[in-house]
Amino acid sequence: MAKAATVYDVAKHAGVSIATVSMTFRRPERVRPSTRDLVLAAARALHYVPSASARGLADGRTGVLGLFSFDYLLPVEVDEGADPDEDCRDFPLYVDEIQRGMELACRRHGYALLIGGPSRVGGAGNLTDIAGHVDGLAVFPQTLPAEALERIAGRIPVVAVSEPPDDDRLSHVTVDNRGGMRAVTEHLIRAHGRRDLLFVGGLNPAEGRDRFAGFQDAVRAAGLRVPREPLVPRTRALPGGRAAVVLPADLPLPEAFVCATDDVALDLLEILAGRGVRVPQDVAVTGFDGIVAGRVVRPSLTTVRQPMAEMGRVVVDILRGRLDDPGRAPVFRELPVRVVLRESCGCGPG
Repeated sequence: MAKAATVYDVAKHAGVSIATVSMTFRRPERVRPSTRDLVLAAARALHYVPSASARGLADGRTGVLGLFSFDYLLPVEVDEGADPDEDCRDFPLYVDEIQRGMELACRRHGYALLIGGPSRVGGAGNLTDIAGHVDGLAVFPQTLPAEALERIAGRIPVVAVSEPPDDDRLSHVTVDNRGGMRAVTEHLIRAHGRRDLLFVGGLNPAEGRDRFAGFQDAVRAAGLRVPREPLVPRTRALPGGRAAVVLPADLPLPEAFVCATDDVALDLLEILAGRGVRVPQDVAVTGFDGIVAGRVVRPSLTTVRQPMAEMGRVVVDILRGRLDDPGRAPVFRELPVRVVLRESCGCGPG
């Protein structure tokens, strides 16, 4: 692993004094904007992360935790002239509910929560600004390169959210993706006699692999043909940055669509309604996540509910534990899920 950059490296790269680099991170409002931009650009280029103690804090703590989140599903601003009906912020999404759990836990334990993401301010380099101002960091999948996360984990505790453990120094918090998808697929087969099932993938490969494996487990146990790969649908951009699923026009209609996420399932419900396909009479549809929109859409969506707010609280607990005991090994927590039966599989509102 490459040697971590120091304050001296940043000062040399930016052509300023060490004191100016220090002041940029301790008291940025006291540094001329043009100079501050030079220092931050150098820090990003070198992947420099200032330690809390280097900022002159008496106890080496900032009292702040960070969340680095993808926000392609939740734009900060809606494009001017965009159709308000396309604004995906009408209902809390998966990311929002985990964030809310972190916020509540931080408030209870006296921490502030600093939130950033690749597209909020300036690409993945924005991580330097966040990691340099927090005691611990939570990250969502596909938001940062593994190399950058490894560097950060050498300085502060890092928790990867919704991602299974890998050969890294990170803690991980996820859910029983495989078991949850197996359970909802078994329900379609046993309770509703659906035998021609098609798995539709989502945008997170790590979660998708485990969920597809659970789907394969269920169809294999039922003696059905086991697909080797999921259907990975094309997407189209909507106003505000959201991506919507696009199904091939000539796709044969199965007896059930088993979707990797609620977002994909909700898009499918809209597509099927536009084609005059009845759900669940002609085809069943299920999702995975348990977002609010799945409860209010018609037909209401059968799904696998993740304990999203609880995930946020567990993330904060892990970060606090690592801060209290810096020598503690990385932690892996897999939380249980539950199947929620609604109209889209044929169970009805009750």
